[in-house]
Amino acid sequence: MPGGRPRSFDPDTALDRALELFWQQGYEGTSLAELTATMGINKPSLYAVFGNKEQLFAKVLDRYFASPGAFAVDALDEPTIRGVVERLVFGTIELVAGKDTPRGCLTVKSVHACGPDARPVRDDAVRRREIGEAALRRRLEKAPDLPQGTNAATLAQLVHTLTDGIAVQAAAGRTREQLRAVADLALRGLLND
Repeated sequence: MPGGRPRSFDPDTALDRALELFWQQGYEGTSLAELTATMGINKPSLYAVFGNKEQLFAKVLDRYFASPGAFAVDALDEPTIRGVVERLVFGTIELVAGKDTPRGCLTVKSVHACGPDARPVRDDAVRRREIGEAALRRRLEKAPDLPQGTNAATLAQLVHTLTDGIAVQAAAGRTREQLRAVADLALRGLLND
């Protein structure tokens, strides 16, 4: 006996569309009706393939970190602290203010714009961000070029604070050029130039 109708949509394409919509509008700013319309599927198909809205968002975050946000993991392979930090900061600018991306950061929006009902979504976004900051801290701790007396955990937190600020400024309409100028100034002070 057949196992039901075959899918009439590509789940990867639908997930990419959901990613873009969540990135533009945030988790709570995106309705199920908007998701199904954007993804080109109906609610039963959304639930069957992706689960509920919260489960879909978790899959979207996986996609976000594996694709447009993958530069952050790649940055940790840079041979110097300068290289790591520059790649994180300038990669963030391209991510949040690029020509082909929505303005702002998906996780920053999720952390700041979730009400009590979306607490699990916020907590998941915070947890993922903490994992990224911990990976940066570990990379800094084993760096031979970490200046004497520099606390790796504090430096990792400072870099994340800078990239979060860049994301907020991008969402507010700052241009890539404006963000790069701010980043250049911040990095000169941060990296003792």
